[in-house]
Amino acid sequence: MGAGPSWWTGAVGAAIQLYLRRRISRLSDARHWAENSRRIQTGVLRGLLRAAAGTEVGRARGFAGHVERSDADMLRAYRESQPPGDYEAWRPLMARMREGAEPGVTWPGVVMDWAQTSGTTGGQKYIPVSREMMRANFRAALDIFAHAARFGVPLSSLFAGRLLFLGGSTSLEVNRHGVRTGDLSGLVTPMIRWPLSRVYSPGPGIALMDHWPSKIEAMARAVLDQNIRMVSGMASWSLVLFQRVLELARERDASVRCLRDVWPDFTLFVHGGVKYGPFDPRVREVWSGAGGADVPARLEVYPASEGFIAVQDTRGDPGLRLHTDMGVFYEFVPLEEIDAAEPRAFLCDEVERGQRYVVTMTTCAGLWRYVIGDVVEFDTIPPEGPARLRIVGRHRHFVNAFGENLIVEDIEHGVVEAMKAVAGAGVRVGEFTAAPVYPGEGRRPGLELAVEWEGPEGPAVEAFAAAFDAAIQAKNVDYLTKRTGGVGMAPARVSAVPMGAFHRWMQSRGRLGGQNKCPRCANHREYLDGVLATAAAV
Repeated sequence: MGAGPSWWTGAVGAAIQLYLRRRISRLSDARHWAENSRRIQTGVLRGLLRAAAGTEVGRARGFAGHVERSDADMLRAYRESQPPGDYEAWRPLMARMREGAEPGVTWPGVVMDWAQTSGTTGGQKYIPVSREMMRANFRAALDIFAHAARFGVPLSSLFAGRLLFLGGSTSLEVNRHGVRTGDLSGLVTPMIRWPLSRVYSPGPGIALMDHWPSKIEAMARAVLDQNIRMVSGMASWSLVLFQRVLELARERDASVRCLRDVWPDFTLFVHGGVKYGPFDPRVREVWSGAGGADVPARLEVYPASEGFIAVQDTRGDPGLRLHTDMGVFYEFVPLEEIDAAEPRAFLCDEVERGQRYVVTMTTCAGLWRYVIGDVVEFDTIPPEGPARLRIVGRHRHFVNAFGENLIVEDIEHGVVEAMKAVAGAGVRVGEFTAAPVYPGEGRRPGLELAVEWEGPEGPAVEAFAAAFDAAIQAKNVDYLTKRTGGVGMAPARVSAVPMGAFHRWMQSRGRLGGQNKCPRCANHREYLDGVLATAAAV
């Protein structure tokens, strides 16, 4: 066991749980959030408009006048003065703030910290992270532990071991004005101070590493003998680490069967960023053996560089509770209207089940009606309970070459169902992406899935493809229509590639690391063909 955690860090955990007791009680009061979400959110908006009234954007949009109105009139005036916009609409102002350190452009003062993110639909983006946003992110992070305690995880036990965070590089670039730019994890890591620094893994040295394969290797060797009790990271990269830790443990002791033998006190897996379902069988296999039990407790989070959006608040329920009181105001634009000149927008108590919405954020870092690109659906809507949502895709990530109207959730659902169909065939499935098959000589239009594959191919791949196709037909009526009668789209085809092909492809694009994820689908073949080419080159 690594040095650091002891009885007194367990006492720190108990103290944190005691400190959070009021928050735990408030989070457990579903009625409070059901009845007050709209009031809380309009209060957040009023505070943001008031704070930024003297900025360049605030003066141009008349924020000072907005806050003198009633809630309904304030919201109406704000929407009329500020249309929704994505990063490209804000790029010039962001550049002035970050590169020139101009104060008071979209937020008071100079924003000294910027999160760099490489979206799959565009180039580099630089997201402001103000002091107020830092505090909001810290409060949201505390809610992770509050909900863990609600799930029955004693924080005294959790903090008696080590907490492992699989973030990106913590190295930062500092320009001539002292403005810092890097991964969000790099901006947040300096906030980890004593006594939490005594339980934090992998430590600052490894956290600073930029080369991701080397970082995973160093991390695996560092935590192999540590008493890891919590891991936080994307399921895809966490699984890579878990497998490497298990390999190292077996090299030293052939009797090691699973990760539970290495980390017997492991209690909590905090994950987000990608849908967990496709990774669930492999995590179970690594943790407790093939067909074995799940990790003791899992908690899903919905963080973004723009703000910490939601967190799982009910054990076993995929719905994520919207953070309505963390300094961010949310609107939800119907997916089909996102490119309209004047799209409608709804608050969290106005949305409807079954409708897909694009998330729009107004933040305490100076983003105003900012379109982050995620598409969500709601499971619970106030006043019946707290606003709970699920991420179902990206509004620029879809497949609709022939009217099939597929989104990320459809592809992920198809893969999960197909995995069940080959569960007894000794097959392991990894990353995947889908793209259209364009018609040609002797080739009908269709859908192709490239998927990492380990195990027997031939009939197993054919069974996987058939189950994948059937599952999507059952879920998406447009795809079913295009597949019916055998005269439209051909059955979906599956191209199996070796494990690791996707990560090699991402590395070739400079997008390998803890903050990057594989695109699940696209309305073009660039991603899929790139993966196939990378696999063929090995």
